[in-house]
Amino acid sequence: MGDLLGVRDVTIAYPTEHGAFIAVEGVSFAVAEGEKFVLLGPSGCGKSTLLKAVAGFMPIAAGAMELEGRRIERPGPDRVVVFQEFDQLLPWKTVLANVVYPLRVARGLPAPRARETAESFLAMVGLDRFAASYPHQLSGGMKQRVAIARALALDPRMLLMDEPFASLDALTRHKMREELLAIWETTRKTLLFVTHSIEEAVLLGDRILVLSAGPARVRRILANPAVGARGTEAALAVQREVQTVLGQ
Repeated sequence: MGDLLGVRDVTIAYPTEHGAFIAVEGVSFAVAEGEKFVLLGPSGCGKSTLLKAVAGFMPIAAGAMELEGRRIERPGPDRVVVFQEFDQLLPWKTVLANVVYPLRVARGLPAPRARETAESFLAMVGLDRFAASYPHQLSGGMKQRVAIARALALDPRMLLMDEPFASLDALTRHKMREELLAIWETTRKTLLFVTHSIEEAVLLGDRILVLSAGPARVRRILANPAVGARGTEAALAVQREVQTVLGQ
């Protein structure tokens, strides 16, 4: 299993009226094919900025980002993002049409094939019964499941998730984490996941990159033997290790 994503000595800066504001400084890591890789750090540290750069939404000031050896310079269908916000669906389209639309536009699938693909991914996330519903008729968790189904249907090389469960209530968040693990078992899609929740990072990540408070720098990259476990001694041990690293 080789590296799919390579990030080397990346610095990201914003122009301001007072000069450049450095959000990310000298960050390096690699994500292997099929890996669940988590970016963890305090709120506002720059982890979402880093993910947006991987998505191609934001330029880097220094260093290099490569996907399969090709420099990342712009967005592309090989990287699809699921955002935190619930309102990432087209409100005037049904659930099914929200998934069909990018398949027709981005992948150029004929209508029958796009519909068949969309229906299969809605079934995977348990929303096939809501195909004719509109986004305003769905709960927050259901909207996120539609967004995940839409992203997976595009068959990207990487799925990028920017704190997708942060705005959900605790019970729904718990369920969505478990569902994401089940979806990954089915698809084995390479995942880059941003969170500021230590518990979430330990549950989901094969490896966890712990970032400092802004500007984001690498504190440590931890292997996680407790991925998928909840409340076990192994999971609690990794959580304590992460807390120690964050406190350094």
